[in-house]
Amino acid sequence: MAVIVVAGRKGGVGKSTIAGNLTAEFFAMGHTVAAIDADPQHSLAAWAEQGEGLLSKSVQKVKRGPEELRTKIRAARDEVDVVFVDTPPGILEVAYQAMLLADLVLLPCGPSPLDLFPLKEAMGLALKARAERRSKKPRIRFVPSKVLLNTNLGRGLSSSLAELGKKVLPAIGQRVVVAEAVMSGLTVREFAPGSAAQDEFAKLAKAVNKIVGR
Repeated sequence: MAVIVVAGRKGGVGKSTIAGNLTAEFFAMGHTVAAIDADPQHSLAAWAEQGEGLLSKSVQKVKRGPEELRTKIRAARDEVDVVFVDTPPGILEVAYQAMLLADLVLLPCGPSPLDLFPLKEAMGLALKARAERRSKKPRIRFVPSKVLLNTNLGRGLSSSLAELGKKVLPAIGQRVVVAEAVMSGLTVREFAPGSAAQDEFAKLAKAVNKIVGR
């Protein structure tokens, strides 16, 4: 059905959190899912290894660079409905190779104005992949991430992102329960179903599903 790459030139913007929790939300919708951890730090895999939830059965590590990444994406694409790929912030070639196989690239961005500069670089990389493919894919969407909605920066983030020329998906807030779920080795849907945080991930998943499910 779809390969969805979560990318960014800056660490700490919630890439792994978004990839893992979207995996759970798509599974809850009835899709078969896989999550590929292409970041050498393997944050997504470390999260999965903390417990026995969905991620422990869904996450695959990439250990040997772009060639292995391409192989794993193609294999997973043939086996499941939706493949999520968590990419590293500092290794452009890994993210680029994933984008060359992606249907959709999600670019999370934090509320700091300093987060916008690396976001533009990540968007440029996705546009380069699209040009090389001579295609409208990968589609590109921004995701406001770690947003404090009761601050001016948080409230203005979606507008700032929209000015960059790509559509903006529902925001993910900065919530303690997200970190608690990670510590338990569970997704937010498993750890705190019905919570405000889980509702945010569900809304984001529905928006993503409308894009890739066409």
